[in-house]
Amino acid sequence: MSSVRVLVGTRKGAFILTSDGKRAQWEVSGPHFAGWEIYHVKGSPADPNRLYASQTSGWFGQQIQRSDDGGRTWEAVGNEFAYEGEPGTHLWYDGTPRPWKFTRVWRFEPSPADPDTVYAGVEDAALFRTTDGGKNWKELPGLRGHGTGSSWQPGAGGMCLHTILPDPGNSERMFVAISAAGVFRTDDGGQTWRPMNRGLRSEFMPDPTAEVGHCVHRIALHRSRPQVLFMQKHWDVMRSDDAGESWQEVSGDLPTDFGFAIEVHAHEPETVYVVPIKSDGEHFPPDGRLRVFRSRSGGNEWEPLTKGLPQHDCYVNVLRGAMAVDSLDSCGLYFGTTGGQVYASADSGDSWSPIVRDLPAVLSVEVQTLP
Repeated sequence: MSSVRVLVGTRKGAFILTSDGKRAQWEVSGPHFAGWEIYHVKGSPADPNRLYASQTSGWFGQQIQRSDDGGRTWEAVGNEFAYEGEPGTHLWYDGTPRPWKFTRVWRFEPSPADPDTVYAGVEDAALFRTTDGGKNWKELPGLRGHGTGSSWQPGAGGMCLHTILPDPGNSERMFVAISAAGVFRTDDGGQTWRPMNRGLRSEFMPDPTAEVGHCVHRIALHRSRPQVLFMQKHWDVMRSDDAGESWQEVSGDLPTDFGFAIEVHAHEPETVYVVPIKSDGEHFPPDGRLRVFRSRSGGNEWEPLTKGLPQHDCYVNVLRGAMAVDSLDSCGLYFGTTGGQVYASADSGDSWSPIVRDLPAVLSVEVQTLP
């Protein structure tokens, strides 16, 4: 029977949660790197024992950690992220120019074929790659240099490249999402990029339909249909049926269309999950009720999933990287909260139970399905 490993990054360390295929009983390992912010932990599809963690601190800076034994032991590897050439400037919150400055790694995306090749999305927004297991990192400068980079501005959480989505059917195509710039796509392995934001509308911008500047919180796709993308935006849940060339709103009957996380069912490409948050000023569930909403039609028609979730006096948030799915026959879903709970569902969201409570605030959740 397959087993499951849930990788959790928090404000004060990383935790590794393991279970068999029934996903009823869980073992908890951690905290790893206690006291450090762990923005992301991700496993390699090419080697289930290879893990990468982004360990960061305002005092001590950024460090990449690598494990070759499933998280039992870790090794500090390369932490040098140098922008290619002259970094130049981007815009600050008030519209004034600011030099590009590396702050932290938000996201890893390991190659499906090679455990030593990994992409990293960083703040200030840029895309890096290693081909030697994290020892050396090199920027893919075409993203920042394609023409609009100097006009990018940070969102409230910083100017971060937080989502990296390779196209499973086309090794030359990849999507990234940046807050607050939008979605970008490459069709030549990262050499050149194009904004993919037509159809997005952001009222806080001087031009609400501008080519860039949209605060995209997260994008997701199903590997069987990589031309179909789903987006949770700063207001609006969106869908693209043409690989990002255009977007349509599918918020439908959600109680609010603001949120951070979005995921797609492992086996049902039209089944999508979001966690609505009251507003951009009140980062907690509407009416204090923690609900995951599911659409089985690719958007517009949504149903609340509440069994096992707190339905009164709940004021936690679910951040953009804190929801994931496994690939078992009965698709499992997992999400973590800023209150330190990690919830799991072994039945596609119909019912939920907490794997663990009282962790530090959860920043990221990833899942590995193991043989």
